[in-house]
Amino acid sequence: MAGAVAATMSLWHAHELRRIEMGWNDKDMTDTFTLVVNGRRETVAADGATPLLAVLRNSLDLKGSRHGCGLEQCGACMVLVDGAPAYSCTLAVEAAAGKQVTTIEGLGTPDAPHPIQAAFLELQAGQCGYCLSGMMIEAKALLDTNPSPSRPDIVAALDKHLCRCGAHLRIIKAVERAAELLRQGPATTVKGA
Repeated sequence: MAGAVAATMSLWHAHELRRIEMGWNDKDMTDTFTLVVNGRRETVAADGATPLLAVLRNSLDLKGSRHGCGLEQCGACMVLVDGAPAYSCTLAVEAAAGKQVTTIEGLGTPDAPHPIQAAFLELQAGQCGYCLSGMMIEAKALLDTNPSPSRPDIVAALDKHLCRCGAHLRIIKAVERAAELLRQGPATTVKGA
C-alpha cells in the first residue's frame, strides 16, 4: 500500500513531505520570482521548487488551471509558457521565472471570449468543464502554429488530455470551429456566445 501511495504522489506532495521531514519553514525556502502572467508582470515569493500551478492558484488567484493528477497525465493544469504548452503541475516556478505565462484567464473574458472559448460555448463542447481549460490552452498552441489543422492534427494535439466525461468528439469539433472562426477574423459573430 505504501508503495502505491508513493508512486502516485505528486511533485508538490513530495516537496511538502520533504519540507516537513527536514523541518524547513516557509521563511527558509522563499525566494522572489518575476514572471509575466496573462500580460501582467507578477512578482511572487515562493520556494523555487514550488509547482507553477500552486503559484498561479494560491498566490495569483488564477483558478482556471486545475490540479488533476500532478503527474503530467491529464492536462488539466496546462498553460502556455513562452507560447508552448507546459504542465504547470510539475513545472517549478523557478523554471518559469522571466517567461510569459498564459492561463485560460488570459485568453478572453466573459464579455469578449477568445474564438476558442466562443467555439467551445457555441458547440457546448464541455460537460463538467474540469478538463476544458487545459484543452483550450492546448488548442490555442495548436492554432497559433497551425491555423488549418486536420482532424488528426487536433486529435494528436489533444491526445495528452483526459476528459472523463467523454466529450472528446464535441471538443474536437469545437477546435475545428475555433480554427474556422480565427481564419474568418475578428468580425465573426458566434451563436450562443
